Amino acid sequence: MTRAALPPTAARTRSIGPSAVREILALTARPEVVSFAGGLPAPELFDASGIAAAYERVLAEAHGRALQYTTTEGDPELREAVAARLGARGLPTGPDDLLVTTGSQQALTLVVSTLLDPGDTVLVEDPGYLAALQCFAFAGARVVPVPTDDGGLSPAALEEIVVRERPKLLYLVPTFQNPTGRTLSVERRRAVAEIAERHGFWIAEDDPYGDLRYEGTHEPWISALPAAADRTVLLGSFSKIMAPGLRLGFLRAPVELLRTCVIAKQSADLHTSTIDQAAAARYFRDADLDAHLARLRAAYRERRDALLDGLPDALPAGSSWNRPDGGMFVWARLPEGHDATELLRAAVEHDVAYVPGAPFYAGVPDPSTLRLSFITHAPDEIGEGLHRLARACTEAPTAPVTGR
Repeated sequence: MTRAALPPTAARTRSIGPSAVREILALTARPEVVSFAGGLPAPELFDASGIAAAYERVLAEAHGRALQYTTTEGDPELREAVAARLGARGLPTGPDDLLVTTGSQQALTLVVSTLLDPGDTVLVEDPGYLAALQCFAFAGARVVPVPTDDGGLSPAALEEIVVRERPKLLYLVPTFQNPTGRTLSVERRRAVAEIAERHGFWIAEDDPYGDLRYEGTHEPWISALPAAADRTVLLGSFSKIMAPGLRLGFLRAPVELLRTCVIAKQSADLHTSTIDQAAAARYFRDADLDAHLARLRAAYRERRDALLDGLPDALPAGSSWNRPDGGMFVWARLPEGHDATELLRAAVEHDVAYVPGAPFYAGVPDPSTLRLSFITHAPDEIGEGLHRLARACTEAPTAPVTGR
């Protein structure tokens, strides 16, 4: 009997490529590789004993609740803890303003699924967060890049593009941006908020790195600015302050949008893991989170400085890079004639890796750029990785680089 062919997958899936970062992480999974590629929190800095104690207490004291189904909105105690932290940083928030999600990536997916129809226009920083570009492409959105400079997204360019494109959504990471590590000044944040107020579009403000500030003072969230308060969704994550394996995040949104996101989450997974939420809530109650964050910041600051101190001898003469005040990433540019993707091949042969910058661009990529993460390895390992990168740079061929 002839077997009929199966129907193809949905058309939208056939235009989505894999994550360049994920593919590089798979390529460099060998333990001997010093990887500056992934934004992987240092496992030795996880508060494993504190997290374990939180699970033990939850299971001992409230296993019936912790192992049961729960509401889609999330654990009330956890939402109270998050609301208190946001309020302490200048963003008045109640538990009912929040939805707990399975990582902040799900928070973005819920926002996209509730706001964007196929063909709708979304604006993104260029370069910008790669997983967000994948999310928008999967939704069938029309992605339009907004130029950036050393200060991040350009408000002047944003206004011009908004007038021309009439977007429904602007997505940005204003603090220690991925991939560049840049932070928008308060003046630019106000300008973005006022443009949204004048022209009527939503803002998705992604803030996974805000707790990792090593110097300077916190900038206000765009969500806290009056001009954009009714049109901004704040996305947050527990991955950087607890552990990414928990897969816990949240979104804060105006009431009508929040209600729609709750319905979308019900159709996706009913609710985020009950026991993980309960353990996180217990951790916030029992642990000294401020002391833990202080340890993280001190260690990551030292690692950032080790990377910055070693880059002059590791990259080719004429290279440039920034000095972020926090976060996880340094953004570098090789001199003319060097291609970061070509250099990566030589680097991997020397057991060191990074992420070429080209995949992060929604517009014309700059092939000379690269992203280096500094948080995964201790300073001595960073030094060894930079020595290997220096050797790779001396052996890699150069070729004319055209276009940006």
